[in-house]
Amino acid sequence: MEDDGLRERAILVSVRWGDSRQDEAEIVLDELRSLAETAGAEVVHTVLQTRHRPDAATLLGKGKLKELYDVAAAKEADLVVFDQDLTPSQQRNLENELHLKVVDRTALILDIFALHAHSKEGKAQVEMAQSRYRLTRLTGKGSELSRLGGGIGTRGPGETKLEVDRRRINARIKTLDRELKDLSRIRKVKRKRRERLSIPSFSLVGYTNAGKSSLLNALTKAGTAVEDQLFTTLDPTTRRILLPGNFRAVITDTVGFINHLPHHLIEAFKSTLEEVREADVLLHVIDSTSPVIDERIAAVEEVLEEIGALDLPTIYVLNKVDLLGEEEAEDLLESYPHAVMVSAVRGDCLDQLRERMSSALSSMRSDRFLIPYHRPDLLALAYKQGHVVDSRPLENGYCLTAEIPESLYSRFREYIINDQSNSRKR
Repeated sequence: MEDDGLRERAILVSVRWGDSRQDEAEIVLDELRSLAETAGAEVVHTVLQTRHRPDAATLLGKGKLKELYDVAAAKEADLVVFDQDLTPSQQRNLENELHLKVVDRTALILDIFALHAHSKEGKAQVEMAQSRYRLTRLTGKGSELSRLGGGIGTRGPGETKLEVDRRRINARIKTLDRELKDLSRIRKVKRKRRERLSIPSFSLVGYTNAGKSSLLNALTKAGTAVEDQLFTTLDPTTRRILLPGNFRAVITDTVGFINHLPHHLIEAFKSTLEEVREADVLLHVIDSTSPVIDERIAAVEEVLEEIGALDLPTIYVLNKVDLLGEEEAEDLLESYPHAVMVSAVRGDCLDQLRERMSSALSSMRSDRFLIPYHRPDLLALAYKQGHVVDSRPLENGYCLTAEIPESLYSRFREYIINDQSNSRKR
């Protein structure tokens, strides 16, 4: 974190649409404050405006913009941070009006990711996201900044700075894409090795700062860094875990999610997020002290759906229950009866969570599969760890009716041949 004397002085701005409730708006501003402080800013003022529709030029209304200019001067602010994503023209207009640096939500989150990226893969993923974001910021006015339209006055060997920047960024994106694909292949080899050894895998998912890293440490003594900041974990950390019933598994801590997670980040981190999609069971870690639990669960599930992991078996883990009163804890458990309540910091109810994880590995799902002849490993796995009811060879592979352990089901899912899955658990 920067020294207080060097920290940028920031004004936070959130624009709400329609009939937003005051408490919801305050929660949004609190999260924006946490993001700004994690990025190293000192928040000196917050501005909230409710409008029926955004101003196309500056998002804010003229009166609020004038007020923001006066406050920024009085507070000696260095930058203004908007909770909304700004169009390139809105950002340019706001900077011209305010005479200050203007940053939107996506740029702020990208900056935090850059701050916390340490591995080669993490740095490449963040740079990829930043490059794609900057590419959308390259704007000009008509043909004076681009030869793409052709015509008199635009011919010749020269290129505008806009075009040079665009070519440079596109070239860098291609280089980063190649690097990330190479790193992804290495990750896949490690994952395939675990699959051949029939080692089931869990992935920790959840809203940023829900306590995933603390839970990983509590379950495995992993010793990973834990800070009360957003997006501390960018690089996946995988550790072994022994569960009741002598089940050996691995568990992976992954990047936290947030409302309106920038699409650039999801795209850039797809190779890392494959660890989530390829997991056998998810542990969805939830901050039980959050006043907007439902909204945060929805935000996580939105990202899980985007990466194709929403239908994976999931154990909901309500963390930080040590910070709740007895009545609050009872009400929460009534609202989420299938969740496990734990305190990763204090170690409460971790044995109960381990039992639930073990149970998830031992439960079975029944279906019919067409296993290709080039996947004898899956056929052997079905016989070794499942219960094969019927098997007969067809032209394209083995038609298999079998009960498959829940922990291995994701590996067979693409080979289901039912018109309507009649999966069941026992």
